[in-house]
Amino acid sequence: MAVNYGYARCSTNEDRQDIERQIRELIQQGVERDNIYLEYESGMKEDRVEWKRLIEKLQEGDTITSLEVSRITRSTKQLLDIIEMVKERRLKLSIVGSITVDCTAGEEIDPMTKAFLQMAGVFAELERNMISQRVKSGMANAAAKGRKAGRPHTSLDDIPSVFMKHYPKYKKKEINVSEFARLCGMSRTTIYKYVGIMT
Repeated sequence: MAVNYGYARCSTNEDRQDIERQIRELIQQGVERDNIYLEYESGMKEDRVEWKRLIEKLQEGDTITSLEVSRITRSTKQLLDIIEMVKERRLKLSIVGSITVDCTAGEEIDPMTKAFLQMAGVFAELERNMISQRVKSGMANAAAKGRKAGRPHTSLDDIPSVFMKHYPKYKKKEINVSEFARLCGMSRTTIYKYVGIMT
């Protein structure tokens, strides 16, 4: 039986409010909570753990549902690869309230639909580049004024309780980093950072 999978992504694990909103809206679209994959990584990154897990799970006829093209990727090249995968594996890609690419019957993607998706991908990548430029500019201004840019140092007291709850299982090697990250709703990078503080 075909399954509808949801994909929600934020750039950092601090964006809790935003990812919770994505989860609520995906559930409203009929996606079961257990079938929603959560990612805390840049949309430009190719090797995203939860995205790869979702892709490996997909079977012919299944659907990938996300709120925006930019949640799936901020890279035009990656988006073209995803569109091709949807076609080859006879899947459905649904961008809520925007566009649906249905290749479950093996048909070709409508040229207008494909063009619309590509344009959305270009704008998502452009937005990401503009944000990156603003951040770099802000850091340069801070450095020029003698202020230290970046986030404050994380101490043991700053580690979230959900990490502390599952840390003993990781310490005993009952779970790996990816499982640990999924249980905490964090990226593997954040897990490694907190593990480094603990050791």
